[in-house]
Amino acid sequence: MECTVSRVGDAYVDQTVRSGHQDRIEDLDRIAQLGITHLRYPVLWERTAPDGLEKADWSWSDERLERLRELRITPIVTLLHHGSGPRGTDLLDPEFPRRLARFAGAVAARYPWLRYFTPVNEPGTTARFSALYGWWYPHAKDESSFYQAAFNQVLAIREAMDAIREHIAGAQLVTTEDLGKTYAVPRLQYQADYENARRFFTYDLLCGTMEENRAILSRLRYLGLEPSGAELEAYRCEPDVLGFNYYVTGERWLDDSIGSYPDEVHGGNGRDAYADVEAVRARPEGLAGSRALLRECWQRYRRPLAITEAHLACTPDEQIRWLRDVYCDLLALRGEGADVRALTVWSLLGAFDWNSMLTRQDGYYETGAFDVSSGRAEPTPIARFVRALSLSPQAALASIDGEGWWRRPERMLYAQASAA
Repeated sequence: MECTVSRVGDAYVDQTVRSGHQDRIEDLDRIAQLGITHLRYPVLWERTAPDGLEKADWSWSDERLERLRELRITPIVTLLHHGSGPRGTDLLDPEFPRRLARFAGAVAARYPWLRYFTPVNEPGTTARFSALYGWWYPHAKDESSFYQAAFNQVLAIREAMDAIREHIAGAQLVTTEDLGKTYAVPRLQYQADYENARRFFTYDLLCGTMEENRAILSRLRYLGLEPSGAELEAYRCEPDVLGFNYYVTGERWLDDSIGSYPDEVHGGNGRDAYADVEAVRARPEGLAGSRALLRECWQRYRRPLAITEAHLACTPDEQIRWLRDVYCDLLALRGEGADVRALTVWSLLGAFDWNSMLTRQDGYYETGAFDVSSGRAEPTPIARFVRALSLSPQAALASIDGEGWWRRPERMLYAQASAA
């Protein structure tokens, strides 16, 4: 469930409020009718304890988590979802990990029956958006701040799980991170190599494999941020399930023929100027796809995997084809021997203003398994497909025909630039 509480400047925007789920507990009954058994669900720091634990309001979480128990849906509880915490802290605050851990311990003490936790959603992506691109609070725009924000969030995951396990000995860590990859024309391959090493940064810290990521260690050394062996061990908190979020925009294409692309995609690294666009729109080979990218993750970590978000902003027919393709990719990868645990249908109630990365409130709404634009959660064709999958996967998959637009010739917007 999309539950981001984003901060831009001094303004907080809460997706749970915008979707209306804040005031509709009956949504959970409709979700249960889909046949799902586990649900990523928020008990967010900013929502529950915006003014400190002493003034925390647990009433909403008490009611919702109890209803999930009655419906026999197992929650995977998220504590921070693209957020920077309540006022008085942020991703660059040295006290940030300790403060989140204190909240995590309070959650575990109050709900000792919980088993699955995502303390921080997509720490690498959140660090990029908040401390490299400057879109979200604290609006930093430099590489050192990016790494410091990522380090802080990973340490917060470790300390939060330590605090949780003081109350729930068998608590399991379900992590999430973007599943993407960058491709480039030959002259820019060095930049693609760096970005592809950086995408594994947070998981290498958690899994204790950072010493193998030489490209990032070299960059950290250059920035004066290289951690010692003891510091690396302090970040280590091996996930029980490695979650990856897959979007059509996650695979990127870098091209130095910038005159062939619109101004809004022009950028650079201080050494070369280039366009950065969706690979599906410019790369002759198209997308590698979730099967290929997740296989890389399996070979790197050999830990249980899941796709924890799979969404496409498009027509219902294309949304279903995207979900079908990802589902089939996971089945195929499981057939290769990978330990694939789950596919998360994201997001059930849709999402608001992600077309501007939450930097504006334009009211742009993307439906999910339900359409909430009427004020009620009305099932969409995705809901019917998900229900069919839960009853008979083979029949459900056979009912969907046609290739998605990402596999058709019209996907290419920049074919001339790519061929140049």
